[in-house]
Amino acid sequence: MISMKTFPIFVAGSALLAVAGCNLAPHYDRPEANATGQFKEAVPAEASAAAGWKIAEPRDDALRANWWELYQDPQLNALEARVAISNQTVAAAEANYRAARALVGEARADLFPTVSVDPSVTRSRSSASGGSVSGPTTSTSGSSGSGAPASTVTTASASNPATRTLYTLPLEASYQVDLWGRIRNTVAQDAAAAQASAADVATALLSTHSQLAQDYFQLRAVDEQRRILSTTLADYQASLHLVDSLFKNGLASDEDRAEADTQLASAQAQATDLGITRAQLEHAIAVLIGVPPAQFSLPILPFDPAVPVVPVGLPADLLERRPDVAAAERQVAAANAGIGIARAAYFPSLTLSGDAGYQSNGLSQLFDWPNRFWSVGPSMAETLFEGGARRAATEQARAQFDQAVASYRQTVLTAFQAVEDNLASLRILTTEEGEQHQAAVASEREVRLSYARYKLGLDSYVNVITAQNSFLTNREAELQVQLRRITANINLINNLGGGWDTSQWSQTEDTALHPPAAPKPADAPAAAAGVPNPPPLPNPLNSAEDLLQQDQGNMAPAPTGG
Repeated sequence: MISMKTFPIFVAGSALLAVAGCNLAPHYDRPEANATGQFKEAVPAEASAAAGWKIAEPRDDALRANWWELYQDPQLNALEARVAISNQTVAAAEANYRAARALVGEARADLFPTVSVDPSVTRSRSSASGGSVSGPTTSTSGSSGSGAPASTVTTASASNPATRTLYTLPLEASYQVDLWGRIRNTVAQDAAAAQASAADVATALLSTHSQLAQDYFQLRAVDEQRRILSTTLADYQASLHLVDSLFKNGLASDEDRAEADTQLASAQAQATDLGITRAQLEHAIAVLIGVPPAQFSLPILPFDPAVPVVPVGLPADLLERRPDVAAAERQVAAANAGIGIARAAYFPSLTLSGDAGYQSNGLSQLFDWPNRFWSVGPSMAETLFEGGARRAATEQARAQFDQAVASYRQTVLTAFQAVEDNLASLRILTTEEGEQHQAAVASEREVRLSYARYKLGLDSYVNVITAQNSFLTNREAELQVQLRRITANINLINNLGGGWDTSQWSQTEDTALHPPAAPKPADAPAAAAGVPNPPPLPNPLNSAEDLLQQDQGNMAPAPTGG
């Protein structure tokens, strides 16, 4: 039962606890985003495996974190495995997350009392011309309650100056009561910012993995284009040789000879220029995996234009699966907590503080019970006039919240746009690839017909070369469509979040706090170091039969569907 003497204390304590539970931050709900029911470009009639995507079904788990394994390329897998270990952009993002996480711990520390000890030894002497001894005074009978001794003060007069030593061992404690939620909102703000930073780590990883895959397949396409151009050069050399023979026999003009020579030189320049593109792509891949370009080379391997199937869900799924969208939403939550911090400045702050310890002129008597002192008490501070600074700070916090909301909604809209763009690209490029393949097939058939007529003596070899050049031109165009299609496929995976979702925040945080160990040298991709670009291609064959056989090897497989 509460007595009348303790009732005021009970009421005051209850009121203090009730006030301490106040939180002046607005109630937070994730901002609404204008997410439609489905993607416009995800036309069901076109959503086939040939297009490189499909409508996702419940429990569809085709997209995994290691999404690049869908392309079934061991060399690409080995390169992608080095991104999280060696890429410096990812390392910087992880360091930013650790710094943000440390800020959370720093803010959370304000929820607890601060205890400090400040021992001191003071040596002092009075002035011979008068005045009291400088430095602390001593007491042997308790404390006045203010932290300074109250009685039996030892002094030295001007006629009797003395040198004294004062030993003090104080223990001080202070605690700021979080009456209006300022500390709690600071913790919430820093925690939301740390989550946004963790999502930034996932964004950096996803972006780097995607860029590496695009550079890798572009390099493979460049090697394929160099191979095609190598055959083209063989055609042009054969054509020039034929025109030279005809010119010597008076059956061709000097203009025909100049045209054939120009055609050959232009093709040689184009093939040479591809060496720059290959070198830049190889150097870019080296930097993405954290290796000096001088110590990294990639051998020539065949280009595989196969496109894996990517499940596409609803637009609303991007709110959970895109790390950049998740980071933008966490920034909104942090800004919302900032409003609570600004509003708390209108109200007084309450601090509980106290100190206790021992003080004596002699070290041997320092811990004697009469030499103790202590003080305890609350203090409250309130700003009475500050010229509108608090109102301006609150308006700034609200404006920052509105800015964060607008940035979040813009990020969502941009995410929708990116997915729509790549869905349209995949659907249209699938059709275009089929059409371009048909053009290549027709050109290859024209080569066979012209070669057959040449063997029968019905046509000159110039017609064979012309048909051959037409085929190679169409094959090169088909290669570019294949590259654009696989790039759009990679971009679609990237724009869908690459298998990441908000449930993986803790996993991303653990990766940032405990980065994977660097692999042993034997685990590095098996590639020769220091090979200048471009690596040599096999010498092309120049006879008509050899070139015809090369045409069959140059043919891309027929695209499925489309």
